[in-house]
Amino acid sequence: MISMQHITLQRENDIILNDVSLEIKSGENWAILGRNGSGKTTLLEMMTGYLFPSRGRVEVMGNVYGQCDIREIRKSIGYISPSLLDRFAMTDPVWEVVATGAYAYLRFYETIPQEVKEDAYRLLEEMNMARLAEHTLGTLSQGERKKVLLARCLMGNPKILIMDEPCAGLDLFEREKMLIEVDRLRQRDITVVYVTHHVEEIVPLFTHVALIKDGRLAGAGPKEQVLNKEMIMRTYEIPVELEWDGGRPWIKVTSGG
Repeated sequence: MISMQHITLQRENDIILNDVSLEIKSGENWAILGRNGSGKTTLLEMMTGYLFPSRGRVEVMGNVYGQCDIREIRKSIGYISPSLLDRFAMTDPVWEVVATGAYAYLRFYETIPQEVKEDAYRLLEEMNMARLAEHTLGTLSQGERKKVLLARCLMGNPKILIMDEPCAGLDLFEREKMLIEVDRLRQRDITVVYVTHHVEEIVPLFTHVALIKDGRLAGAGPKEQVLNKEMIMRTYEIPVELEWDGGRPWIKVTSGG
């Protein structure tokens, strides 16, 4: 689904990504972790074609970036980023924000087909948010708004869903509600790539993990092989203990070295 070969991104004297190679196959769902500024979001922007490497090759769904119409490729990619909410009008009804995903619009300026409205309602029903369908986006909690963005992405029936820190800023309750919806993506034929700072957000949906440190790939592969105490300590430079419970990893910072 996504092939990144020897990706390097250099801006003047700063190397943002340094010879990163990553293969994401159909049927795999990946979580990408690393410290602030390690290059996680940069990787996502290259997957979506909003950034191009200084060196290397990016291929998505059999299309080599630089040799294809990226606008067409993006029609099959759902993308949730921290800044996306700022682009919507808080006065628009929730169902309409969801419905825009069928056309990749930010707002409708024309009559919305009834079948599109029904599909939006159906997705909200699946997320237990049908009661909020007629509410305006601005009246929802932060967690509810993030779930609306997820529903909006699914309106376009993407083959790839890329999520950049979708739980950022959420309290424990809102985070767990959002992660329930993320984990339910197992029911769909979709490849998920998910960036987070928090190991405990790796729900059973995820099959693989990539760890990024200082622009380099520190480790990548099946999650239970890559996510171990030694690898986390090497990536984050802090002593931890790690255990798995319910298909999710949990870490505890320790005082020892």
